[in-house]
Amino acid sequence: MRYGPAVRRRKLGAELRRLRDLAGLTSGEAARRVGWHQSKVSRLETGRSGARPSDVARLLDVYEVADPELRALLEALCGGGASDPEGSRRGWWYAYRDLLPPAYRDFISLESEASAASTLETTVVPGLLQTPDYARAVTRAALPDLPPPQVDTLVEVRIARQSVLRGARPLRLHAVLDEAVLRREVGGPGVMAAQLRHLAEVAALPQVRLQVLPFSAGMPIGITGPFIIFSFSHITDLDVVVLDHLTSSLYLERKEDLRAYSAAFDTLRTKALSVRETLTFITQIGGGA
Repeated sequence: MRYGPAVRRRKLGAELRRLRDLAGLTSGEAARRVGWHQSKVSRLETGRSGARPSDVARLLDVYEVADPELRALLEALCGGGASDPEGSRRGWWYAYRDLLPPAYRDFISLESEASAASTLETTVVPGLLQTPDYARAVTRAALPDLPPPQVDTLVEVRIARQSVLRGARPLRLHAVLDEAVLRREVGGPGVMAAQLRHLAEVAALPQVRLQVLPFSAGMPIGITGPFIIFSFSHITDLDVVVLDHLTSSLYLERKEDLRAYSAAFDTLRTKALSVRETLTFITQIGGGA
């Protein structure tokens, strides 16, 4: 278990090492072609030091990697850490760097580069599916002492994140929501009613699959809290589980962790209402909100 930036460095390094091997080069040969000392290539491949996008681009040129999506993904993995300003500038969230902690910037950059996400939510609507008013109510509840201007900024960030659902290659989102998420009133009746209507609208998007786990299904043994699994189409070894805590996010990258949470999600989705039943269920609840 590691925090985001460490996961990113290690996974980036492992992929750079794999690409170097495919190119038939030793670390020393790769370093000479780029004009570096061999130790720099070794540090990048082991994740002991961060990389700049320009460094990664030079290595990918040497390894003759032409796939633009793969190059963009690997260069994006440089971002997120406080010690990596160049990488952070690559995302729209750089404008919020003074307010967002490095771990949150790292989460956003992973989210923006992932091809798919599977998430269980037991308390609140997932951030990618929240309305501005609902997001504001959640933020105020979580950070009651935060000045209003900073609350507004965090809400802006949350809404900006939702662009991943509507880009040229939108994120495929599969969300399972515990029924309590729909029943718990957040921000007052009007805010909650609007949020339920928004859920029904977003669920109609082809890239969004929304299911509700009703109270009648019980809670499968071993599922204790919300989680999200990010998947990447080009490099499956980058897949990662994220667990949210009050003050930070925990990243699980071991294959056994991924298998366990993937199996748990499969169990949840089979016990949840179908997509069509979910839309009907949300509409029924919304009518009484």
